[in-house]
Amino acid sequence: MATTYDDGQPKHSVTGQNEKLVIAASSLGTVFEWYDFYLYGLLATYISAQFFSGVNETTGFIFALAAFAAGFAVRPFGAIVFGRIGDMVGRKNTFLVTMGIMGLSTFAVGLLPSYASIGVAAPIILLIMRLAQGLALGGEYGGAATYVAEHAPEGKRGLYTSWIQTTATFGLFAALLVVIGFRFALGEEAFAAWGWRLPFLISILLLGVSMWIRLQLNESPVFQKMKDEGTVSKAPLTEAFGQWGNLRWVIIALLGAVMGQAVVWYAGQFYALFFLEKTLRVDGATANILIAIALALATPFFVFFGWLSDKIGRKPIILGGCALAAITYFPLFGALTSAANPALAAAQASAPVTIVAHQDECSFQFDPVGKNKFDTSSCDIAKAYMAKTGVSYSNVEAAAGTPALVRVGSASFAAPDGATLAGGGKAAAITGFQDELKAGLAQAGYPPKADTAKINKVAVVAILWALAMLVTMVYGPIAAMLVELFPSRIRYTSMSLPYHIGNGWFGGFLPTTAFAMVAATGNIYYGLWYPVVVAAATVVIGLLFLPETFRRNIEQ
Repeated sequence: MATTYDDGQPKHSVTGQNEKLVIAASSLGTVFEWYDFYLYGLLATYISAQFFSGVNETTGFIFALAAFAAGFAVRPFGAIVFGRIGDMVGRKNTFLVTMGIMGLSTFAVGLLPSYASIGVAAPIILLIMRLAQGLALGGEYGGAATYVAEHAPEGKRGLYTSWIQTTATFGLFAALLVVIGFRFALGEEAFAAWGWRLPFLISILLLGVSMWIRLQLNESPVFQKMKDEGTVSKAPLTEAFGQWGNLRWVIIALLGAVMGQAVVWYAGQFYALFFLEKTLRVDGATANILIAIALALATPFFVFFGWLSDKIGRKPIILGGCALAAITYFPLFGALTSAANPALAAAQASAPVTIVAHQDECSFQFDPVGKNKFDTSSCDIAKAYMAKTGVSYSNVEAAAGTPALVRVGSASFAAPDGATLAGGGKAAAITGFQDELKAGLAQAGYPPKADTAKINKVAVVAILWALAMLVTMVYGPIAAMLVELFPSRIRYTSMSLPYHIGNGWFGGFLPTTAFAMVAATGNIYYGLWYPVVVAAATVVIGLLFLPETFRRNIEQ
């Protein structure tokens, strides 16, 4: 039986195309794009070594994360460019273009020469590839979500679009499996040397399959109806952002929903992975496997919460997830430390580390230019080494001119004053201090890395699953809510911008910002304040201003 619009006109969606094909094709293509995008995040440590080897280790890793975040930074611009095209030309053709850009940019990363081969040109080209990926992803998500929602029956938009919401996790999951597979097949040494390129290179095959599948789709029925009736917007940017009546909903969607959803998502999936590897010193392969298991267990709940939002509404589920994240992040990450690296947790409790120094003589432990070796003041020498260890420490103020001391429990280690030393003597003094401090940390029970045999893997997976469950709460219903907030003639443009500002800026910069906060303070949990404060703010703003949308008619 043909499905009709309220005015009696037949929907175009049922002609030669069923809704399950729409969901499957849209979702598979989006999985591929997320796979491409997330590979970089998973391989940040290798990319840091290959493309940022000209700077110190801590700065290099933050640079690698910053290049990861650069792809997120341009996503709102991609949303504007491709959102406008999608509202004027159509949903289908627009996300075919975005997929092509994403796939080719990813393939190119796998071919890119390293810093050792072509110098500073390597990170510059890498950054260009990341920017192209970000622009493409900025146009992809809004198109896929809008396309599926405009095919969904009334009362099932949350369920239908929740399959699009699973694609980010499936993309991450697929990237994890590919990376894990190559690491085990090649061995860590070969993977670090050249094998890390293979997950990027095989993406060209996935691109071909995904493009072929999407070419089988018809245009969205809602857009086709507007096109047939001549009601397609001729100036979607002006209508979406130049008129306060719509712009206010863009702002409310960003601050009252997407901002919090974004930080919960990136904290629960990416920051948790980086925290395991860089802070808790769990080896990369083990960390990837543990988070892959947790994601596999949590992924069905994207669909569950999407379905539930069709019954009780989008708002209580999204804001509830943000509130739970704000309340539980500190205890959950504390428990993760105890479960993943019990020796580290025990050492932090029995022999806490403090740096006694005059804080005006201490630099912020990140250099945007990458030239500071942090070897001038004794405080910098002490903090630079502690930043590399990943050991949490507190700061105690000392009198000006006093050499910095690192206290490990009851033992003290005096850092040399780099300003009074030069040449080989300076290097020898720093090396001697680092060796003494390393021995002192080991004696106090601080492990150089997590002992795989002592990891409570069941507890780690349970904690990661709890973090991922919060992700499913906030992310499962968000696409349906954004689609329902905006009129069909400017929907692609209107929903894409707040989504990508939230996820591109608030979420995408989370790992970089959080690790910089940790480097600045020495407290390994300090970076959690970023997602906690943002999620809490979203709860307040959302409760006050965000409307419930799940009963709205989206064909207007």
